[in-house]
Amino acid sequence: MTQPTLYPQHTALSLAASGVPVLPLRRGKVPFGNCRSCAGNACGGRPNMKAAGPCRCPGVCHAWAAATTDPRILTSPVWASAWRKAAAVAYHPGGAGLTVVDLDDAAAVAWAREALPATRTVPTTRGEHWIYRGAMQSANAVRPSVDIKSLMSYARWLGPGTGTMTALPDVVHALAMKEPSSARPAPQAVAVPAGVGGGDCRHRTPAYLERGIAMAEQRINEASSAVHTTVYRTFLAVLSAHGRCGCLTDAHVTRLFVAAQAKGELPRHCTDAWTNARTALGM
Repeated sequence: MTQPTLYPQHTALSLAASGVPVLPLRRGKVPFGNCRSCAGNACGGRPNMKAAGPCRCPGVCHAWAAATTDPRILTSPVWASAWRKAAAVAYHPGGAGLTVVDLDDAAAVAWAREALPATRTVPTTRGEHWIYRGAMQSANAVRPSVDIKSLMSYARWLGPGTGTMTALPDVVHALAMKEPSSARPAPQAVAVPAGVGGGDCRHRTPAYLERGIAMAEQRINEASSAVHTTVYRTFLAVLSAHGRCGCLTDAHVTRLFVAAQAKGELPRHCTDAWTNARTALGM
């Protein structure tokens, strides 16, 4: 269980001193609303938003874009008022050069333990935050009960967590990638190569690889919509985790293709998705 933040402003100042941009959250785990001048983004938005604007509002406006490490702002009268009402402290992961993989239930945590490299973890009310060193685009619902919070996003501060923080892996980048919109490669009649081989293998344990393939099959089988996107993202994840060391065999790839085709994917679409996934990972 996570502990409540008893002194939000004190916690925020400590985080800011270590280079982590912070902001207060009100009840419901959401940011404070915009002031009248910023309502409806009439001010044009802050300079560090997706659509950069001129807003220099001293208040806690524009959610994650208000996050700061400046103690003068954090202790200013207008922010002090927000801290007195705050229910939690949030931080901007991307602003601190971090990425949070938000795992919202036990099934998502179990998936992460199989599919992602170990890193610092923080328990949440329903699951865990896995924190990696490195920033990337944020994305929601990259798979069931999994969000990625980094640039243009905020995460609740729930404590420092445990474990050694590791570098942001390709597999997390792959989860947020959308299938390329460009034309697919022409269908090929040749067999699709499983992997490039020659890399260091972290999982020569048959049971480990078997669990990974089984979970990939399950993810495809459980897709209720956007099947083509699910297949592509699953192929990306499998290749990122198992494709560089030569562990994958034709039998493993065939199992993934069979699962995809059972959901209505044509064989050529499976081949295209596999090829696009390899290309995206530089394989």
